[in-house]
Amino acid sequence: MVIKMGGVNFYDEIKHNKIKSWLLLIFSITFTALFIWVISVAFGLDAYIMLIFAIIISLTSSYFSYINSDKIALSMVKAYPAEGAKFRHLNNMVEGLAIAAGIPKPKVYVMPSQEINAFATGRDTEHAVVCVTEGSLNQLTDSELEGVLGHELSHIKHYDIRYVTIATIVVGLVSILSEILLRSLWFRSGDDRNNGNAIFLIIGIILAILAPIVLRLVYFAISRKREFMADAGSVELTRNPKGLISALKKIQHFYSQNQKTKISRNLAPMYISDPYALIRKAFSTHPPIEERIKKLEKM
Repeated sequence: MVIKMGGVNFYDEIKHNKIKSWLLLIFSITFTALFIWVISVAFGLDAYIMLIFAIIISLTSSYFSYINSDKIALSMVKAYPAEGAKFRHLNNMVEGLAIAAGIPKPKVYVMPSQEINAFATGRDTEHAVVCVTEGSLNQLTDSELEGVLGHELSHIKHYDIRYVTIATIVVGLVSILSEILLRSLWFRSGDDRNNGNAIFLIIGIILAILAPIVLRLVYFAISRKREFMADAGSVELTRNPKGLISALKKIQHFYSQNQKTKISRNLAPMYISDPYALIRKAFSTHPPIEERIKKLEKM
């Protein structure tokens, strides 16, 4: 039986955003393959040497970050385990949502901050972590907190950390390759450049400049689709869009009143709300809260 809340079927919302994000990822991989082919024609053997270095660097850094994502994030925010009677209700809430999502209960941590925010991390459902700020526990009602937790568990359920890691590898590979390629031009003599295919050389240089920017924008678009999907996933788990709507409004009000944030720019994309989204706009990993609320109000 298909369930609808309001006028929008949240199952369709999840499906559509999943398809769009996959199409964007396929575009990224195809664009990267085209870029590699062009520079291989323009630079010959040198291009393959550069590619090997770029792959090694990109895969090594991404793999390390992926495997240790939970430890790195928790250490950076100085989070502590949500243990004892004080956090029994929080753990029960997370456990209930995990059962609804059909995944193991993730470890629960609390971040010592009065900001209203939360994030999920971990390489898979077996090694997942949910972290909420003390401000979320103090300022959100049960239904609001449940909406926020549902959003984070939806990220875990849909393997968004793994998905974003793949996108990051693609972006990182092209960025490193472009950097090496452009720097190598300074060490190539005029005769070396004339020996190659001049047209492909020019195209390769143009792509080396534009490719990292294009793929970074695609990466941000992918991330925004996954955020919309996690919002719909929260509704799927809680059957209550009003809780998340109210929580997002409180988060928006908090950051509009408190311009300063202690959240690291590197970790900001992991949170349910990126405090820097207002200034990043097109370069933000999160859609505007207003757009998220409008979509949720239709469910």
